[in-house]
Amino acid sequence: MLLALTVGVAGAALVGGAGPAVGAGTGAGGAPGAYRVVPLRFTVEAGGRRCAVDADLYRPLAVDAAHPAPAVLATNGFGGSKSDGTTDAIGRALASRGYVALVYSGLGFGRSGCLISLDDPRVDGAAASRLVDFLAGTRAADDGTRVDFVVRDGAGDPRVGMVGGSYGGAVQLATAAVDPRLDALVPLITWHDLAHSLAPNAAGPATPGVFKWQWANGFYLMGEGQPLLVPSFDPSRINSLGCLHFVTDACATVRLLNSGSYPDAATRKVLDYARSVSPVSYLDRVKAPTLLVQGQADSLFTLNEARASYERLAGRGVKTGMIWQSWGHSGGQAPGELDLSRGDLTASYVGRRILGWFDRYLRRDPGADTGPAFAYYRDWGSGYATADAVPALSRTLYLSGDGTLTGSRAQVVRGTRAYLNWPLATSHSESPAARFLGLPDPAPYDLPGTFLAWRSAPLTGPAELVGAPRATLRVSSPAAERVQGSGDAADKLVLFAKLYDVAPDGGRTLVHRLVAPVRVPDVTRPFTVELPGIVHRYETGHRLEFVIAASDTAYFGNRGMKLVTVSSAPGETGTLELPLVRGRVG
Repeated sequence: MLLALTVGVAGAALVGGAGPAVGAGTGAGGAPGAYRVVPLRFTVEAGGRRCAVDADLYRPLAVDAAHPAPAVLATNGFGGSKSDGTTDAIGRALASRGYVALVYSGLGFGRSGCLISLDDPRVDGAAASRLVDFLAGTRAADDGTRVDFVVRDGAGDPRVGMVGGSYGGAVQLATAAVDPRLDALVPLITWHDLAHSLAPNAAGPATPGVFKWQWANGFYLMGEGQPLLVPSFDPSRINSLGCLHFVTDACATVRLLNSGSYPDAATRKVLDYARSVSPVSYLDRVKAPTLLVQGQADSLFTLNEARASYERLAGRGVKTGMIWQSWGHSGGQAPGELDLSRGDLTASYVGRRILGWFDRYLRRDPGADTGPAFAYYRDWGSGYATADAVPALSRTLYLSGDGTLTGSRAQVVRGTRAYLNWPLATSHSESPAARFLGLPDPAPYDLPGTFLAWRSAPLTGPAELVGAPRATLRVSSPAAERVQGSGDAADKLVLFAKLYDVAPDGGRTLVHRLVAPVRVPDVTRPFTVELPGIVHRYETGHRLEFVIAASDTAYFGNRGMKLVTVSSAPGETGTLELPLVRGRVG
């Protein structure tokens, strides 16, 4: 939830930093793979500042100038460091497989210098590119150490890949956008568009979204606290312009989103900044083969974000694969799934796919299995399934006026129903704040009168959904209509769409605790909502329930109280489209 070196002569002594540590693992083909680890420090220019980068080089003992090996670069997730138990485990796992691994603390984390700049290609990408120079043998570490045991494809062009999760995932794409020398990427559980991640609008990006306040503020406090968590006298880590440890634009973004007021020009400015440091803005410059791994249990960076990156890359002909694993930022670790902290990539399907990806594009092994274009974990005991693409929407249900989901427009009952939001949140999906603090998270709930629900008939057999459902809705809210043209997006109507699994005994399960926040662009017109991607099996006798709620505890909500009415008639009603891959619903 997310290396060793010599002076370049066979048999030469290791140099630099503290004395090298020695480790052992399982090498390529199952042979023991001993390696050495040496701490290094680099001073790089990035974003107009001189930044110290704290790194460890893992070098297999069998590797030297006469027997070079490909390299892999890895860095930490947000709040971590090169030695956080996951990042260093990646270094050990790769070195034991015969790869040279350079593992470093990202800018602003651990003992690396400079401000947190949200994986900006111009800063974080540029810093990582200087480490690629080191692997190419064209620059030295601060102590003078150089390497010449990494495979090269040309002068100054090392054979190098990257792997890492979350914050350590996006930096791979940022680096590839500024450095074409990268040969393979494996970003795990990361973002496509940070503006959408922090303030998503499932009705489309033209209207500012709904602030994900618990996630955003948790990470903001974690970042601002880095100089206290890892004390340092490095002045490059301190920002005197309105915040402590982030770049100024990042602080301005969080402050505006927390203000609860979103005037058009100011909001556009901060969201444009968030997009500018996101893959959505620079993916067209990424050419390296990319294996995207995203978590089903993840309300921070949903499956939709990986799918957006996948479609952009694959659409340009970039070699691209995508895996929807079980776990993400919201938990969901399942037995047998990848556990990076264990450092064993052979014990899981995803780990073996990572090794196959690197073996093919770094070792250039034509027999290496890179796997199918798309694979997804099934939590009903069937392991992974594969497909050539994400399944399309294949079943349409209709929102009837009596609160049922029907399979035919002719079955829709004419009717009108309404709900009213309260001053405080009355629905709950999950609490990232509880996760940050290690506290229990209450089960999801919706208080009566503050939501509307539509249920299917009990299923006559299992039904499996794989993909992002889509709803088309039309609502009426005179209070929202009166103020939606104020020039402040906070005045527009906010609602939350979601899918429940209702058991025969009435127990309701919010699928992966995911919701689709919506700031309705115009309440006088129909709008379409893309729900978060899911992989879920509804069992026989269960019902599918579609809900729109007035609020959610993890998000900012409506300004003022707004009555919302939904009307249905056979000729005009809302719809719910499902990515149904097996079974029948409705």
